[in-house]
Amino acid sequence: MRKSLLVVAIAALAVSTAMTPAVFAQARTDVKVGLVLEPPSLDPTAEAAAAVDEVVYANVFEGLTRFAPDGSVIPALAKSWEISADGLTYTFKLVEGAKFHDGTDFNADDVKFSLDRINAEGSLNAQKALYADIASVEVVDPATVKVTLSKPNGDLIYNLAWGDAVIVAPETADGNKTKPVGTGPFTFANRVEGDSITLAKNPNYWGTPIKLEGATFKFIADPTAAFGAMQAGDVDTFPNFPAAETIAQFQNDPRFRVVVGSTQGETILAMNNGKAPLDNVKVRAAIAHAINREDVINGAMSGFGLPIGSFFPPGDANYVDLTAQSAYDPEKSKALLAEAGITDLTLSLKLPPVEGYARRGGEIIAQQLAAVGIKTETTNLEWAQWLDEVFKQKNYDLTIISHTEPNDISIFSRPEYYFDYKSDAFNKIIADISVTADPAKRAELLKAAQKQLADDYAVGFLFGLAKLGVENAKLKGMWENAPAQATDLTAVYWEE
Repeated sequence: MRKSLLVVAIAALAVSTAMTPAVFAQARTDVKVGLVLEPPSLDPTAEAAAAVDEVVYANVFEGLTRFAPDGSVIPALAKSWEISADGLTYTFKLVEGAKFHDGTDFNADDVKFSLDRINAEGSLNAQKALYADIASVEVVDPATVKVTLSKPNGDLIYNLAWGDAVIVAPETADGNKTKPVGTGPFTFANRVEGDSITLAKNPNYWGTPIKLEGATFKFIADPTAAFGAMQAGDVDTFPNFPAAETIAQFQNDPRFRVVVGSTQGETILAMNNGKAPLDNVKVRAAIAHAINREDVINGAMSGFGLPIGSFFPPGDANYVDLTAQSAYDPEKSKALLAEAGITDLTLSLKLPPVEGYARRGGEIIAQQLAAVGIKTETTNLEWAQWLDEVFKQKNYDLTIISHTEPNDISIFSRPEYYFDYKSDAFNKIIADISVTADPAKRAELLKAAQKQLADDYAVGFLFGLAKLGVENAKLKGMWENAPAQATDLTAVYWEE
């Protein structure tokens, strides 16, 4: 009897011991994120690259307002605000008790410094045109800021949610490119150039505590390497997966979850409107009609993407389908070139380091242009080179890029923007939008803006960029859609 009891006891102990790892195992508290592009710096107020916001937006830096996962704008460092009847004065009430990662207090002086800095002489802010209507910023008290506009701007609260308007401290602003200091739930921990950036949990965060203890962003531009990294578990999530052709393999593997969402991204064949012969609308139209969008979407993105005929995301309520206006028609393209007197045309095609829509898309579009008699000289650029040659110097004829900033059709009204597009009619529409608050009237104007760009063949409109994500099936809280260019980890956790 005693022997039997001993055997049972030993067996019970063995079962208990065997079960211990499963019963008491804790969920992971770190996450490894795969990104295609490495940011050139970590200061979103001084860089145009979307890759900067993909790391630091909402994680390290915060603005007065921010984008929620559904695209709505919600309070952040400003807990509330009031707008004067004439639309010229915005009074923001700030959260209290927030601190920057270096331990200094956040207050109204930091807001004034950050907003004044956007439009100051020598500012490198890529979106400072969005904030040009700010006439003055007044500190009322440590928790209250009054912003006065030179004219009404119905988009101000929306624009303040952009990464370009995050709040920084005067003590650390100059060092944010390499060692970012914000008020967010993550602090900057380490960077290995060409490989990764690591963030750590901010133990003194003023807001809702996050569940992760740390996050590492791994930079993997090559689609084959991205596929291998996901399969091997070297990364846990790839929010914008670059190997669309392999998606079916992940969909059939229970270890993974495939998330197909929408973005604010418009993928375009940008044309340098200020450079002959692209200053001729007939030449731009000829290029547009030479492009078979479906072939580009299928060949470069494995079918993920919706054709567009103007610069507007297909998922937006105010989207107008203008694809028929620039439909694939190679014979019309040849006729337009003849009308423009073009017989032997060679154009530069400078591509950023995105394997899918840019590099593969570039090959397809080069072939399509060749079919109508337009030769291209293709140059593959690294990101810093593209920003310098194309975006800053406008030293290009054609390029392929996805603009992922939200609500950004107004960029075509900027006189020195790299498209070099000039249109008084379009500029007036954008000016009217900025002072219009009525939703119905704004919708009408947004549709008119889309039509004007289509009429002018301002660029070659390709497709709306899909958000194609792959993630570990146990990872929760990642954004499904991308209302902003961000990898927001503030709600991410592991399922136990």
